Amino acid sequence: MADVLIALGGNVGDVRTTFRKAIANICGMTQAALLARSSDYSTPPWGEAQQDSFINACIEIDTSLDPHALLFTLHKIESKFGRDRKNEQRWGPRTLDLDLIAYDDVTLDKPELTLPHPRLFERAFVLVPLAEIVPDRVIAGRRVADALAGVSTGGIFRLADLD
Repeated sequence: MADVLIALGGNVGDVRTTFRKAIANICGMTQAALLARSSDYSTPPWGEAQQDSFINACIEIDTSLDPHALLFTLHKIESKFGRDRKNEQRWGPRTLDLDLIAYDDVTLDKPELTLPHPRLFERAFVLVPLAEIVPDRVIAGRRVADALAGVSTGGIFRLADLD
């Protein structure tokens, strides 16, 4: 079994409901155990600024799928929720974005998959929810909480729980 971190994002439609359903799909389709789920956070758009704010969250799962099979499954789930990776604007609006952040301590640098995620330490919208669930996890030699301390978290705020 591998301990895996996945970031969720979206800014089109009922994103929080999409997250709930997507997490159920991730666990079901990968036969994974959900170990932790962060709160949802409202975050400013990245890249293309002329769009709605995003909602971001992170999960930690235990899965026996290899990294490539997991990525394939995550892309399949994104597609199920209306994402069209081939025809979308880079960093533009989307219903669901699922990023494989870390897979155990695996390091990969392939055209289709880089682990850990290459822009993890630049992205407060990933580090904030990640630090909520795994502050002491070391990824590429850096503690998540220490990495978060090095980025601006302006405009990011925790959303109230839905329950």
